[in-house]
Amino acid sequence: MQRPLLFALSQPLRVAPTRTRTFFLSAQRPKDPWPLPHTPEHLASTVSPADVPPPTPLPRPNEALETMRARLVYQSRKRGTLESDLLLSTFARDHLASMGADELSEYDKLLDEQDWDIYYWATGKRAPPERWAGSGVLEKLTVHARNEGKEVRRMPDLH
Repeated sequence: MQRPLLFALSQPLRVAPTRTRTFFLSAQRPKDPWPLPHTPEHLASTVSPADVPPPTPLPRPNEALETMRARLVYQSRKRGTLESDLLLSTFARDHLASMGADELSEYDKLLDEQDWDIYYWATGKRAPPERWAGSGVLEKLTVHARNEGKEVRRMPDLH
């Protein structure tokens, strides 16, 4: 039997019980699982262990320079963190075409390092390890990261 609309509107509205919320009254808050870059929490959570040796690069015998440049452009763009992607892809766009075989090889080895390590070395938030202390490529990347011309950067187009 269908009830008339007037009957349905005259009945009390049934509401589901409300849930209680917990508010933190103390000054201590839960730890943020995703701290922002350049904060002390992020710097502390992205430190690579000092006793871990540098990664061993994959051997690529007889790789042509143009093939190497194309691979490095791709590896510069597809890092895993947006900050590293933007920094390294714009660096690759601006500098890879003028690099010789030795610099390309050095840049290839640099890309084998951890993303946050490269990022913080280039931005000057951490000192690079001894193996990168005199690197010309890392120095160029550091100058690029300073962005002294205040250029608005965006991800380069893929060709």
